[in-house]
Amino acid sequence: MQISTSQKLSLLSAIFVASLIAANLLGVKITTLLGISVSVGIFAYPITFLITDSIEEVFGKKPATHLMYSALIAQILVFIIIVIAIKLPSSERYEFNDEYVIIFSSSLRIIIASIIAFFLSQTHDIWAFNFWKKQTNGKFLWLRNNLSTIASQFLDTTIFMFIAFYNISPKFDSAFIFSLIIPYLLFKVAFALIDTPLVYALVWWLKKDKHD
Repeated sequence: MQISTSQKLSLLSAIFVASLIAANLLGVKITTLLGISVSVGIFAYPITFLITDSIEEVFGKKPATHLMYSALIAQILVFIIIVIAIKLPSSERYEFNDEYVIIFSSSLRIIIASIIAFFLSQTHDIWAFNFWKKQTNGKFLWLRNNLSTIASQFLDTTIFMFIAFYNISPKFDSAFIFSLIIPYLLFKVAFALIDTPLVYALVWWLKKDKHD
């Protein structure tokens, strides 16, 4: 069965939004990778840059920008729903309201940080990818993808870390936040390099039967 271009874009849009929301809601949990403590959201969020770069490569800046704004609206909607869910009184039969409020209240600051960092970093990523595409005359996709993604990931990580964690305790001062940013960024750079073949595969898939 052939998949039309509109169906491909709808599928990628769904994956994009799902990855973004998953990173926000699950990001409060910290795991350890190679001896470094990182949020589990680090596995979902890089997918968003992979998708926007691939869409922009095939269809241009406008569809990628539309996707970014759609995801931004989805984030804001989720934030509003979480606030309402926390504020609503729980039924007497529900025994875990305190735990529910603790988990999702923690997510609220992370979602606010994510909304701001997402908008600024994705706006930069779309602009940077388009800029490097013009500079390279549409060649060297691997270079354009990594240059735009790595710079945008640095922007995203720095903004997110400061809004989400700065001063949540005396320990979380500027120096400590930057000590967290560096390993996070290294992981994100590694993910960006690793997903380069996926960008080529996704671009090929999008171009295949593009005029369906």
